[in-house]
Amino acid sequence: MSILSSYRVLDLTDEKGLFCARLLADMGAEVLRVRKPGEPVWRTAANTGKKSIGLNIETENGRDLLRRLMIDTDILVESYPPGYLGSLGIGYGQLNPLFRQLVMASITDFGQTGPYRDFKSSNLVDTALGGQAFVCGEPGQPPLKPFGSQSCLTACLVAANGILLALWKRHSTGRGQFIDISIQECLAGTLDHVLVRYLYEGVTAQRTGSLYWNNAFRIFPCQDGHILLSLSHQWETLIEWLDSENMADDLTDRKYLVEAERQRNIDHIISVLEKWTLTHRVNELLESGQLMRFPWANIESIPEVLENPQLKDRGFFMEGTDPDSGKKYNIPGAPFKMSRSPWQVDPSLSQTGEYDREIFCDRLGLKTNELEKLRRDGVI
Repeated sequence: MSILSSYRVLDLTDEKGLFCARLLADMGAEVLRVRKPGEPVWRTAANTGKKSIGLNIETENGRDLLRRLMIDTDILVESYPPGYLGSLGIGYGQLNPLFRQLVMASITDFGQTGPYRDFKSSNLVDTALGGQAFVCGEPGQPPLKPFGSQSCLTACLVAANGILLALWKRHSTGRGQFIDISIQECLAGTLDHVLVRYLYEGVTAQRTGSLYWNNAFRIFPCQDGHILLSLSHQWETLIEWLDSENMADDLTDRKYLVEAERQRNIDHIISVLEKWTLTHRVNELLESGQLMRFPWANIESIPEVLENPQLKDRGFFMEGTDPDSGKKYNIPGAPFKMSRSPWQVDPSLSQTGEYDREIFCDRLGLKTNELEKLRRDGVI
């Protein structure tokens, strides 16, 4: 049995929160995605394993149906602007007296309070104001946006953790609670060494491109791709290797045995290593380096990630089918394995209207003619 197999979730999110609800579905919860009537089911990996219905919560009938659904709902995840659900009479303040057990998580750009709460935002705005963009990019060049929707994915991971903690607390109190997730705070809280160094040493991190912040690693070009190399690990062995190919330049000088000297001359060391890597193919360096226990890695393309033998051996990617087109696709699976309560990813995507009868008629008791009238009225 999966961890959340006895729990029900209502998913009222957009791209800011879809992944959070997907995580809960992977953990075994029944996740019901509520979308606007007529809005197609988004064909995205963040919606796999969910049931989907159309429901217009801007209508009184729609809000009434939502409240009826919440009678046996444990978790509500939403990402509307702060105050929006409250203006409709279905914010946490209005729902809490009716559903004491409810755990409600709101994922917004800046949280429910503060001077920025109503700012118009986006993934890029979040990364800019959360400090993430400042440390991305090449030295001396403007800040660079991080890849993809990392801000939303980070917030969804934090939200899922908050929900699990709230459920754990509910076991002893019988009461749910409200979880206010700020994407900006999630990003500021994951700046790792950047904040630590500034707060404790007064050092402002600089953009370093493909060079790791403490000069421990760097990405180098090869004849057929790129490889990540360590710059100080087993220094003497590395230089012996270069020297055997007559490419060590002056790095055999004993002064470079001192870590501080290597740090002062890091640009020169990078220049020598880059000339060397350009004479090799990626796999040549990778195989030899791993045999000598160097923590090196090739920079895999997306097709290479899908064919990665390690991921294949652990069954990470799963095959799903688009219910409308019949097209096959792969989705990421469980990122960890549990021996007694496995994370079981459902790769299926629901079709538009597929669960309307099950949810509205079987669960809520609507008659067929009532269902059709609500459809005609644009409620579902």
